[in-house]
Amino acid sequence: MDTINVNDYQNVSWIESLALEEVNMEESGIIRFNDHLNTQQLLEESSLNFVNKLKDRFEFYVALFNQYRSNRDTSRSIKIFRISNTVNDFILFRNSLKLIVARRAPDVVSIGFLANNGGLFSARLANENQSIHAIHEIKAHVGPFNTISWRFQGEPVEVEALVKYYLTEFVKQSSR
Repeated sequence: MDTINVNDYQNVSWIESLALEEVNMEESGIIRFNDHLNTQQLLEESSLNFVNKLKDRFEFYVALFNQYRSNRDTSRSIKIFRISNTVNDFILFRNSLKLIVARRAPDVVSIGFLANNGGLFSARLANENQSIHAIHEIKAHVGPFNTISWRFQGEPVEVEALVKYYLTEFVKQSSR
């Protein structure tokens, strides 16, 4: 048999987990035949992965933004923090404005702005005159064969586009 090159495949973590679960089953004697059918568990894993992808991407672009501004006023740099020191949420902060990304449920990730005056608002959308919602919700959609996609207003979301949109809006709103 030829050597398998895992770099040829996008996501191989599931097969590693499957093999490790079987080894654990053999060692412990505890058999779990239906775990792969547990939608709540799949949503839990997917939402954690989604929030982590968002955080990683935001951190990357914030670092670049701050680097490009480095020879200017450093007090205007963007900072990223975990809110409750968990993997459920994080916050971007600059000039008294916060962008909050929070996993509210296994199938809902909310994104919204919080001003120092306590006002909560969402990013502006091109098809709206004003932000009519206090926050935006990105919701999980479970499809055939347990595929989970993340959607905003029913439309599929791409992490790169989402981060670009919200970071741009955050920079524009916090520059005031």
